[in-house]
Amino acid sequence: MTSNPFDDIDVRSRDIFRRLVETYLESGEPVGSRTLSQDRSIGVSAATIRNVMADLTDLGLLHAPHISAGRLPTERGLRLFVDSLMQVGDLTDDERRAIEAEVRNDDIENVLEDAAARLSGLTQAASLVMTQKADAPLRQIEFVALGPGKALAILVFEDGRVENRVIETSETLPGSTLVQAGNYLNARLHGRSLNEARADILAEIDANRAELDEITSKLVRDGVAELAGGAEFSLIVRGRGKLIDESAFQDIERVRMLFDDLERKRDVVELMSAAREGSGVKIFIGSESNLFSLSGSSVITAPYRDESRKIVGVLGVIGPTRLNYAKVIPIVDYTAEVVSRLLK
Repeated sequence: MTSNPFDDIDVRSRDIFRRLVETYLESGEPVGSRTLSQDRSIGVSAATIRNVMADLTDLGLLHAPHISAGRLPTERGLRLFVDSLMQVGDLTDDERRAIEAEVRNDDIENVLEDAAARLSGLTQAASLVMTQKADAPLRQIEFVALGPGKALAILVFEDGRVENRVIETSETLPGSTLVQAGNYLNARLHGRSLNEARADILAEIDANRAELDEITSKLVRDGVAELAGGAEFSLIVRGRGKLIDESAFQDIERVRMLFDDLERKRDVVELMSAAREGSGVKIFIGSESNLFSLSGSSVITAPYRDESRKIVGVLGVIGPTRLNYAKVIPIVDYTAEVVSRLLK
């Protein structure tokens, strides 16, 4: 079990560390002993502060970006601050009303788009909203011929969302087969997700209980396998431009890498899957997550739920490691609560 570094330092050193991190999060600049010595809540000399900062550096909580500069918190130091010292603020009534007014009770796609826009605006960071696709309960499915060897699967979900996906079929598939396959699946999928119903449908076909001809059985088998195995998540990203702020990211190459990650959705599923485990807000600082680790970013996420309280997606914000965690955390948390409420 990893020991807490604060076990080895006194209360005064903790106070100095806390004020140094808070000052850094406000300014984004290295913090020197002279700056902290002017803080009356600390009440010690610059020399004493320098000695404490040296000890905190030896503990791996601070680092100096270059010689004679002030100190910055390391990723380990930020994690310790967030977990042990930070006081998370609460939203004002006006802020709550602003979120509720922006995230309107509309169809699910509009709710999520509004949530992404509001998150980015309130936090001045980029926002991420991820929702499950194939695993949501279905209301109806229909197949439409597109031409030789292709058909369009129209999926209508219980939450009102509609998705169109192209699937492969045999070159000479009759239109009646598409209708029969749709009728068969609708009788078994209503209110269930493709992944939930997949095993039962395939078992029924294998046992010849489906009362389908060979061509239709193949279409159902291949279609269900292809649709259920398709893209599981849909990702909404808003506010990319906020990441270009030079005061937030000094290294433009890191911003480019971050954009590449977002465009390719590299490791996004892994990150969001981790965020869906358990409940409440989760914070990933820098290299704690494979996603965005090279770009020196932090991600704050919270899951949202459907009417059965099942976690169906995750929303959050991404920005530099000097995010205002105390302010952003309650915004992300309450936005997830509002989205969950509307999905009911």
